[in-house]
Amino acid sequence: MAESNALPLVELAEHFAKLPGIGMKTAQRLAYFVMSMTEADAKAFAEAIVKAHTTVHCCKICQNLTDKELCPICNDDRRDSETICVVENPKDVSAFERTREYKGVYHVLHGLISPIDNVTPDKLRIKELLQRVNNSEVKEVIMATNPTVEGEATAMYISKLLKPLGIKVTRLAFGLPIGGILEYADEVTLFKALENRNEI
Repeated sequence: MAESNALPLVELAEHFAKLPGIGMKTAQRLAYFVMSMTEADAKAFAEAIVKAHTTVHCCKICQNLTDKELCPICNDDRRDSETICVVENPKDVSAFERTREYKGVYHVLHGLISPIDNVTPDKLRIKELLQRVNNSEVKEVIMATNPTVEGEATAMYISKLLKPLGIKVTRLAFGLPIGGILEYADEVTLFKALENRNEI
């Protein structure tokens, strides 16, 4: 921000700019918007951030974010605890829940294996997944990591750990999106679409 702005306003914008997907221009707009809020609204906004940061933690079973000991999904005895869907982060759980089709439970890794970024398996919640599988009647683990190099490497690593335990390990099917046009699809997407084809 320009040097003519008050330092606290500049600092506020710099904090907004640290958020993912927020550039400096958007950060400046957010900072100015906060300044237009009433004092009560600004305090409520700040308190909501502090409250979320101090009260939200990982569910002791699935590692999803919750403010209780167990998240609502792990606390729901109607869910199929024999099937675990392994995802990269809590946002992925929300994406699956929006489909209203998946009835199993989840396990959140909080990242993917990435040696370049110094993210090794011990920095993820893999140990907790193995403990869950060993201490329950899990029959299938669905690897639902993204189809990236890191996502594939993480899926393969966990699969190799689970296979000796007699657990069925599956991978999400990847391919063409609904409404997609073949000529615009990249080679990897087309290959995955062919590889994961189903009989009709």
